[in-house]
Amino acid sequence: MGDSIRYVATELATDVVVNVGDVKFYLHKFPLLSKSEHLQKLVASTNDENGDEILIQEIPGGPAAFEICAKFCYGMAVTLNAYNVVAARCAAEYLEMYESVEKGNLVYKIDIFLNSSIFRSWKDSIIILQTTKSLLPWAEELKLVSHCLDSIASKACMDTNMVEWSYTYSRKKLPSENGKDPLWNGVRKPQVVPRDWWVEDLCELQIDLFKRAITTIIKKGRVSGDVIGEALIAYTLRRLPGSSKGIVLGSDVTKHRSLAETIVRLLPAEKGSVPCGFMLRLLRAAILLECEETGRNELMRRIGQQLDEATMADLLIQSPTTKYNVDIVQGLVEKFVAYEQNARSALLVDSDFQENRSPKSAPDASKAVVAKLVEGYLAEIARDPNLPLSKFVHLAETVSGFGRPSHDGLYRAIDMYLKEHPGDEQE
Repeated sequence: MGDSIRYVATELATDVVVNVGDVKFYLHKFPLLSKSEHLQKLVASTNDENGDEILIQEIPGGPAAFEICAKFCYGMAVTLNAYNVVAARCAAEYLEMYESVEKGNLVYKIDIFLNSSIFRSWKDSIIILQTTKSLLPWAEELKLVSHCLDSIASKACMDTNMVEWSYTYSRKKLPSENGKDPLWNGVRKPQVVPRDWWVEDLCELQIDLFKRAITTIIKKGRVSGDVIGEALIAYTLRRLPGSSKGIVLGSDVTKHRSLAETIVRLLPAEKGSVPCGFMLRLLRAAILLECEETGRNELMRRIGQQLDEATMADLLIQSPTTKYNVDIVQGLVEKFVAYEQNARSALLVDSDFQENRSPKSAPDASKAVVAKLVEGYLAEIARDPNLPLSKFVHLAETVSGFGRPSHDGLYRAIDMYLKEHPGDEQE
């Protein structure tokens, strides 16, 4: 018989046909009705003409999930694993295979299997979370999604000394983390589990589930911001083509825009939790993808706090009218100035209580670094024949008051600009 027909090998003639999608199941009423309250209702409501045929179209998991439930009704061996257990659980719920119908029914058995096996496994928890996507809203209403997320988050938050399961980790490790450190007294030290051991496995999730997993981990409050940052970086590099170079490849703009906006919203609040260079590449992608202005402004604010960590190459963001987007860099420098002013005010207030502290040393050092950075940027953009003098001057003036050993870099940039734009000398 073809793939669209299923039957039980038995001497007893079948007395009911269950249509699930395009598959016909030739079965027997007694084993089915003894465990499924929903099938009892369907059989009772059918008319005499079609009393031996039942139509089930909306069962979650389709024919494959129904077949698992039917086998259970017949007492046959059922193989459950991370790939099919959510579908089977949702189908059992649909069929109302409860303890009130028969003790030891399928809903009860699957719940025990989930709690005693699947949710205790790191890899299986991620696999079943992925399977829930095609089983909504059932998986959500049965709290299977939330149980998966809690299982994943609880493991990610555990002390690394307690991690005993396998995980994916292909990034560069310290010698003590990859087992290549020298032997100590002839005995190799046990492998050290890195704090971000869970990151790569979570990169397998689609963005909506990844977001919920990261949010659940953050809510538990036991993972530091820099590790969350590592997760966001790894996910972006994996899922946003070209993001490592600050460009966006591929044609699915809507999908990539949603991803970039989600990553921005997930950035940890702690300053330094994500490198400035990564945020600048993310900003480039956000501009290319025309992401929402609120998210871009927040990203610029975060970059401004750490602008002294940027390189000149990080700032070379392309523009449709000029070679480089000077307006964005101007905005970043202004965000930096605003942040430094607030930081200085906070230090001055604090210094009233701590006389020995120098409230200006750290901000002044950062300003000197940013001044040098902007001077290098001005020298680079000075070669652009389409760059208006007003933008060049405005950016130069923004850092003119920043303390630095010398202003030679600024003078060189001005000289280069005038050579490239001889008509602007009078101005």
